[in-house]
Amino acid sequence: MCEMTEVLEHPERWECVTCGHEWERAPEPEKARVVKDAHGNVLADGDCVILIKDLKLGGSQVLKGGSKSKPIRLVDGDHEIDCKVDGIAVGLKACFVKKA
Repeated sequence: MCEMTEVLEHPERWECVTCGHEWERAPEPEKARVVKDAHGNVLADGDCVILIKDLKLGGSQVLKGGSKSKPIRLVDGDHEIDCKVDGIAVGLKACFVKKA
């Protein structure tokens, strides 16, 4: 009698070593992406954020700490936030902002 104590793991299926029974692997649920600001508050699309320090943009341009953004959009990649600050479209890391 099969007790399915020994199971082989294949990319698309599972297989019982004892009886050879196979069944589909359930797709793993995608984890919801959680982006937190410098103080640990969870950010969402449409939130406004405030810079917690001056950020150099290159050349002589600087975004001043305390500047408030327009509503943000969360994106994948090394910069989690797309937004406009002082009329300039920028990609920001969440560790440099706090929720407004």
